[in-house]
Amino acid sequence: MENQKSCNKAKALLDWVDARFPLSKMYNEHVGEYYAPKNFNFWYFFGSLALLVLVIQIVSGIFLTMNFKPDGTTNAQNLPVAFAAVEYIMRDVSGGWIIRYMHSTGASMFFIVVYLHMFRGLVYGSYKKPRELVWVFGSLIFLALMAEAFMGYLLPWGQMSFWGAQVIINLFAAIPVIGPDLSTWIRGDFNVSDATLNRFFALHVIAVPLVLIGLVVAHLIALHEVGSNNPDGVEIKKLKDSNGIPLDGIPFHPYYTVKDILGVVVFLIFFCGVMFFAPEGGGYFLEKPNFDPANPMVTPPHIAPVWYFTPFYAILRAVPSFAGTQVWGVLAMGAAVVLIALLPWLDRSPTKSIRYRGPIFKTALVLFIIAFIGLGILGAMVATDLRTWVARILSIIYFAFFLLMPIYTKMDVDKPVPERVTMGTTKQKVMFFVYVAITLIGSYLFAVNI
Repeated sequence: MENQKSCNKAKALLDWVDARFPLSKMYNEHVGEYYAPKNFNFWYFFGSLALLVLVIQIVSGIFLTMNFKPDGTTNAQNLPVAFAAVEYIMRDVSGGWIIRYMHSTGASMFFIVVYLHMFRGLVYGSYKKPRELVWVFGSLIFLALMAEAFMGYLLPWGQMSFWGAQVIINLFAAIPVIGPDLSTWIRGDFNVSDATLNRFFALHVIAVPLVLIGLVVAHLIALHEVGSNNPDGVEIKKLKDSNGIPLDGIPFHPYYTVKDILGVVVFLIFFCGVMFFAPEGGGYFLEKPNFDPANPMVTPPHIAPVWYFTPFYAILRAVPSFAGTQVWGVLAMGAAVVLIALLPWLDRSPTKSIRYRGPIFKTALVLFIIAFIGLGILGAMVATDLRTWVARILSIIYFAFFLLMPIYTKMDVDKPVPERVTMGTTKQKVMFFVYVAITLIGSYLFAVNI
């Protein structure tokens, strides 16, 4: 009887809210009555994981700002105040070390997840009609994420933070006419200084996250408007039953909420393993020079950006100077990012999924992945003549993948695409219970051993 009264009160409260705010309508549109293709696989974990890491970064960042001071001046111990604030968080704030490692590890995990998410879109043609705007919003998220990571990297005010920012900001000075003034405006001074630290702190904590959240919301709204892509590249909205439900679709909840929870559990086990046992990530997540305070008078022997920027940094270094300016390298680095957003218009093939693509596209994609990983490795290493030439070859392969795409995607011979997706509903329902079992067992084992 009491349970019935509680349910009635809850329903009355929900009705009161629905009369003033479309809560139930939004839930049904985006979760309860949102039908997703029934053939999602492993690669579809990374969209929800990207959202999870965004939340981790925002929450951990809020707690870090409670004790961090964006001050580049030195204290009584002759240490920069910002650097000392990080040490204070690590050593004296209760639980500060885990919050800092959660944030630093989360930055690298964010890019790992986003790169894999973008790779899935590349493999299954998630950028093609009618999802062009979804892809453009995703590309803008990637750009905002790069800006957010770059500005956050300066804040600990360590050696690599300081000199990395010095090198990257100086690149803007290579732009003709406006370059010198632009780089001065970005720094807020003629050199990287306390003014730079303060404005980067404001942008990292407030401005860019607001843009990032807005783009994520736009990305999700656009996705749910046109529907999710799938490994077969079949548009499930074309075949519906008498009730308007896609024949090849299943409700996002509970089938994919459970699947995403499984992905979250596995990801958190890996995330916590890195955070507790290898937070420096072998010197790639937190570089050794960054454990020394910033010193404008001492230049590190090798200045390189964090690992997730190194592919684009390698492209920058690979382009030789011409007519006494390095602007060509800066333009190439910018073009390497912009071309990603143009994929919907560069790919002229009507086929979406790599399952039914011809050998030319598959070969081009493999070469592109090799080039991207190779550039990432070279960008983290000291430049030599041999490495520079290898980087130039890989840069040519990188750009050829995009610029020649209108030609080779027309030439390629694709396989026939099926009208229906290739996974049955029964198999997906069986997988639902498998996901539940693995999630419960994995969560229990993780909880009792942590």
